Amino acid sequence: MKYRIIPVTAFQQNCSLLICERTGKAAAVDPGGDIDLILEVIDKEKAALEAILLTHGHIDHIGGTYELASLLDVPIIGPHRDDQFWIEAVASQCQAFGFPVCHGFTPTRWLAHGDKVAVGEEILEVLHCPGHTPGHVVFYHRQSQLAIVGDVLFKGSIGRTDFPKGDFHTLISSIKNNLWPLGEQVAFIPGHGPMSTFGEEMRHNPYVSV
Repeated sequence: MKYRIIPVTAFQQNCSLLICERTGKAAAVDPGGDIDLILEVIDKEKAALEAILLTHGHIDHIGGTYELASLLDVPIIGPHRDDQFWIEAVASQCQAFGFPVCHGFTPTRWLAHGDKVAVGEEILEVLHCPGHTPGHVVFYHRQSQLAIVGDVLFKGSIGRTDFPKGDFHTLISSIKNNLWPLGEQVAFIPGHGPMSTFGEEMRHNPYVSV
């Protein structure tokens, strides 16, 4: 599976374009905004977008979802239903964080821990990793040992837990119990900033080092 990382919005949120190299089909993970830029990369890669995947309901991750789904007539998959209250508050999120007005939406499919999502012929495993938000999910591609972790984990840091229904201890538990067992070799794309590996964070991340 090929991937492209597309930083979008003033928050420089990492929208990830995941591409099945055998079929050319693709999914956009967390299209927070700057839809023209995302479309440009899809076109450059000659990919056929078949779905939008969401890790959680914060505006910098979902702001462009309705527009992209409408333009390309694709389903919206994720996050976990526990983030429904964030998605329903999309208008107030736009106002609070200075985003352009965004349309609300209802995901085509909510996700739960243990679910699987197809991108072409590639399979992503779904891990429910609450803490940053209660309905946050992580997408894991076992074959390439790649995880798209949203705002659960960053290089040298972790996601904030001071938003409504966030919880620090729950987040730490999600990382240690759901992510670390996947192995030190797993590389991850965070919601913001550079990639890292679970092993690197186990050794050096001051919040979750073991």
